[in-house]
Amino acid sequence: MNKRLLVSMIIIAILLIYVCYSNISYVTGKPPKMKIFVGDQMYNTKLGTYCWKGLMSHKCVDNAGAIELLKGEEPIVVQPNEKIEIRVKSNLKPDEYNLTVLNEEAEKSVKIKKYIFSAPKEKGIYYYAFSAWWMDENRQNISNGDAYYAFVLKVE
Repeated sequence: MNKRLLVSMIIIAILLIYVCYSNISYVTGKPPKMKIFVGDQMYNTKLGTYCWKGLMSHKCVDNAGAIELLKGEEPIVVQPNEKIEIRVKSNLKPDEYNLTVLNEEAEKSVKIKKYIFSAPKEKGIYYYAFSAWWMDENRQNISNGDAYYAFVLKVE
């Protein structure tokens, strides 16, 4: 095998490994994971309903709403007005996103900027749904994937 072919194959292998691990969501057919950070503490979110176009498949999964999805989960304990950050565990950042807080009767939009929001002022348990859309670069109003993630806060 000549040296040029071997070098080309090594470069291609490195590029494939990089693409697979940096954009694992395209390979697995699932949206990227989202984590919650309160100070330097990291917490998981629950993946809810999603539609995702992977490398080999396009899959839509319907799940329960945030409150039902989070039954039995320990709430993340925070202080009133504490800053909370949502982080995408991938280099695939959503093009659009929305955060809502909800209870059994209603849901309300939460002000979020650059993935950071403040915990409520009042003590209590709060259920959240973070909705995210990854839009097609070439076609207007077409999503390549969307997902919602749920988590629960306890303000003390």
